[in-house]
Amino acid sequence: MTDIHAAVDAYLGENLLKSDRVLDEIARKSEAAGLVPHAVTPLQAAFLAILIKLNGSKRVLEIGCLGGYSAVAMARALPEGGQLITTEIDTRTAAIAQQNIDTSGFGDRIDLRTGPAVDVLDAEIASGGHFDFVFIDADKVNHKNYLERALKLTGSGAVIVADNIVRGGAVIDVDGQENSVKGVRAMMAYAATLDGLDMTALQTVGAKGYDGMAIFRVR
Repeated sequence: MTDIHAAVDAYLGENLLKSDRVLDEIARKSEAAGLVPHAVTPLQAAFLAILIKLNGSKRVLEIGCLGGYSAVAMARALPEGGQLITTEIDTRTAAIAQQNIDTSGFGDRIDLRTGPAVDVLDAEIASGGHFDFVFIDADKVNHKNYLERALKLTGSGAVIVADNIVRGGAVIDVDGQENSVKGVRAMMAYAATLDGLDMTALQTVGAKGYDGMAIFRVR
């Protein structure tokens, strides 16, 4: 990350985003609780919210909750009666996220499931769960597993976003042994075999450094 990336992020946020007491408070509480600083940036949260509105999504699945920042940002974009299910494997982190969700004013739209995300997704598949929008933002080792299951939980017109796919450029290292990079590369190799999807990716720079998102739309 360079100083200019963070400075431009700040400039864009100041000019394009309104003051957001709810998300600012979630960020503050998450930091105070010692959670890893891996939540999306304010600009990225707004991007996800716009995608949800453009797609007319009513049911959203988030894989990887952390402190609840992105869950609340996306839940606010849903229409009345909309629902977001989010997953968190760590019980302490989930407890912090639940507190943040409960005080956000949008807790009635968010169902936080604690446990391994693969288990949560398999249960949703077994029960016939269906979603209009999926945000994959948990452990990168399982990115392929998450995409496979997301495709079983979505239908025509659904949008799937997978975060953190560039890894500071490490994703192009074919000999890289870092597990998160191997997980992303496995997802990308799997995506290359798929039909019936519109796919693209965006490289991103900003306050969180150099990374990117893959975006899939089910045809």
